[in-house]
Amino acid sequence: MQAISACLLGVSCRYDGRSLSPEQCLSATGSSRWVPICPEQLGGLPTPRPAAEIRGGAGRDVLAGRARVIDVRGRDVTEDFLRGAHEALRLCRRLGIRAALLKSRSPSCGVGWIRRGDELVPGDGVTAALLREHGIEVLGHPD
Repeated sequence: MQAISACLLGVSCRYDGRSLSPEQCLSATGSSRWVPICPEQLGGLPTPRPAAEIRGGAGRDVLAGRARVIDVRGRDVTEDFLRGAHEALRLCRRLGIRAALLKSRSPSCGVGWIRRGDELVPGDGVTAALLREHGIEVLGHPD
């Protein structure tokens, strides 16, 4: 069993209210036992919602209190992102999940690269960083 960003399964939970085609995602994997997660919704953010980005670092820096997550309206949504990441971790631990396939470039789920404005910068999103910190393998889906 693996966790997967819910938007990759066709759930309309992205910041813009859209989702990705589940056929695209599932044909590239092979596992049929998925637990969908949307850390931003788990953290209490609505869908749709203003886009957000990590400022001052990457997900690991947010976890350490050195960076913040700010939406395009200037609102600090760091606590929502942290709450969602911890809920995702709790769910993974409860279900014995050891791997997660996450949405690329997201400030929550990005693996290896996250979007900051119009640029891609190195680093994981908040949830990806927390899961990785707790021994869960994180993989990014190339959408």
